[in-house]
Amino acid sequence: MFSKARLKLTAWYLVIIMSVSLLFSAVIYRSVDIELSRIERRQQVRIERFRQELFRLPDFPDMFVEVPVTEIRRRLIAALTFINSGILIISGGAGFFLAGRTLKPIEDMVNEQNRFIADASHEFRTPLTSLKSQTEVSLRDKKLTLSQAKEMLASNLEEADNLQAISDRLLELAQIEKPNYFVFKAVDIKSAVNSALSKVRPLAKQKSITVASQIKSRIMEGDGKSLTEMLVIFLDNAIKYSRENTSVNLTGKISGQSQVLVISDQGSGISKEDLPHIFERFYRGDKSRSASGYGLGLSIAKKIIDAHHGTVEVASKKNQGTTFTVRLPLKQSVSFI
Repeated sequence: MFSKARLKLTAWYLVIIMSVSLLFSAVIYRSVDIELSRIERRQQVRIERFRQELFRLPDFPDMFVEVPVTEIRRRLIAALTFINSGILIISGGAGFFLAGRTLKPIEDMVNEQNRFIADASHEFRTPLTSLKSQTEVSLRDKKLTLSQAKEMLASNLEEADNLQAISDRLLELAQIEKPNYFVFKAVDIKSAVNSALSKVRPLAKQKSITVASQIKSRIMEGDGKSLTEMLVIFLDNAIKYSRENTSVNLTGKISGQSQVLVISDQGSGISKEDLPHIFERFYRGDKSRSASGYGLGLSIAKKIIDAHHGTVEVASKKNQGTTFTVRLPLKQSVSFI
């Protein structure tokens, strides 16, 4: 699809460039031709006057005047043809290159949307298939007891909760990508951290994991709600993939004009093969498949960081743990209310 679009865009580039080039060539040729005609007429007038003054002067052949002018016209046409041919070749190559550069972001966006739709369909299909199969089995079972029916309904309710969780994450991801979603204002980073800690501590308590925080109060520009959500995602992941009776640490410091947040755990780590893909939608490494989740959390966190013009780095060792380092500017480049 994009190959044809690239060729069409290149053709339009050529049409526009060559139209301008031929128009300028026509103007140049017309201007030079008018000037040559004027020179030719002046020469003819001078020769006629010269003949009248010298009656015995033999007639000058017409080619004495016309040949040089005709030669100049022919050379001008040849030069303009050569120049336009060169422009056609160069602009064709340049147009093809620029068309590719122009369409590349659109192609990437369309490919990402296609992958997103395919992955979302797959994630929805799994719980839907489970719901359908369990219901069909129960309907065919003529000896289904009340306890078995309740067990089946409880399982279906769990799958329905999974579907709702996926749809909520997808809606959140769609909202984040809207241009006016984030409202930047003065935020105390410690307040955002405390809000995030209060949300993840119940999960940490279930696994006997200690969540330690060393964050000083600091005012920065940002969207408080989304910053809390970002921290919840990182802390939730750290707790999920950490072994029991371990610790998760959250520290912060000021580096230049940036607030640095470091989240480290003592979990199973991330393989080198998975590291480049962890922020992709629905991506889950081999270790991640044993834990609950849908591969959307880190993608949302990355969107929040990007919206704050920040960066995130990941360092991980297998069976030793993972460290996320988030850098957020204290002041945004855009004005806020």
